[in-house]
Amino acid sequence: MAETAPQLRQQPWLTIVGVGAAGPKSLSPASQTALAEAELVIGSARHLSLFPAITCPVIEWPVPFAEGIALLLAHRGRKMVMLASGDPFWFGAGSSVTRHLARDEWVAHPTPSTFSLAAARLGWALQDTVCLGLHAAPLERMRPHLATRARLLVLVRDGAAVAALATYLRDLGFGASRLHVLEGLGGPDERIRPAQADTLDVVDIAHPVAVAVECAGSGAVVPRASGLPDTLFDHDGQITKRPIRALTLSALAPRPGETLWDIGAGSGSIAIEWLLAHPANRALAIEADAPRAERARANASALGVDRLEVLIGTAPSVLPEGPAPAAVFIGGGLSQDLLEALWARLPVGTRLVANAVTLESEALLAAWHSAKGGALLRIELAQAALLGRRRGWRSSYPVVQWSVIL
Repeated sequence: MAETAPQLRQQPWLTIVGVGAAGPKSLSPASQTALAEAELVIGSARHLSLFPAITCPVIEWPVPFAEGIALLLAHRGRKMVMLASGDPFWFGAGSSVTRHLARDEWVAHPTPSTFSLAAARLGWALQDTVCLGLHAAPLERMRPHLATRARLLVLVRDGAAVAALATYLRDLGFGASRLHVLEGLGGPDERIRPAQADTLDVVDIAHPVAVAVECAGSGAVVPRASGLPDTLFDHDGQITKRPIRALTLSALAPRPGETLWDIGAGSGSIAIEWLLAHPANRALAIEADAPRAERARANASALGVDRLEVLIGTAPSVLPEGPAPAAVFIGGGLSQDLLEALWARLPVGTRLVANAVTLESEALLAAWHSAKGGALLRIELAQAALLGRRRGWRSSYPVVQWSVIL
């Protein structure tokens, strides 16, 4: 039998080069070789300005960023270098490009990230520090991480963003936080200036810039356990109350990277706590009332999880498209038609939790529990309240919860 010739491994056509503030001096020998041999170089105007000695053709990466991906792919196969900041795969441009490529089409040579340089300058343990890239993301993403003595390293767009960050901390009650404004780390114009959030007086801030935050103050901290205080959510009374929400999240059992459908979302509290459970989680909410849908979006943004997607409509007429969820919560709009539609559509292994308050919806859950199994739980809560000059127990409406794995 004739031997099969070994397959030659394809040489990557794209080299992603991480660039520090020192420009050419920040490059590794491998990055320098890639630039010297490149037929074409693409990068932002700032990065290209650091390399005036480039002799091959260059392409300036456009704004918005997504438009540059098509430009890069149009030259697929040519020996090409893409310039990116520091470590391109830590809040950088790397993964935005490589998701469009096969693994053997590219190679990357990172330099120390701004996070690494900042930690080295301040003496902070990077593994104990929250690192956030907020160049084009809302400051509210800081919200779940703000607590006394917490440390954050935040990449921001410019000097105006530094001022906005300080104002955001002050408005939340963390104005006593100590800031370190870090500019041009690793470059000839590196500068580190201390400040306090509520008295920020740092001016003439140069890009690239990061802010190190030593959190202090009396602001409200977002707890890590399920069942956040109801006061953290804006609502019109249509909210799964804190104790019921804690039991519901426990039954839904969020795991990293999973997607939830929250049907009859109301204030969005269940979906928001699902998102807070892990940064890779997704949630899609369905709400028939437009003002409530907007309120759910606002609650999600305020608590730093702007990944919540909200559909306006009534299930099962309106259900999300795309991949199936790992879990489904029914907090409103429970019906025979909805359960039948979900059972027909969802794959085996999906976790479903439904809460009922009315006698009719209780009877429906009891019937489905009898037919499909799972766990049926009756939750009765009472709170101490004044009864004349004394106190007594004031009962809430009981909630019946059915949880089942399809």
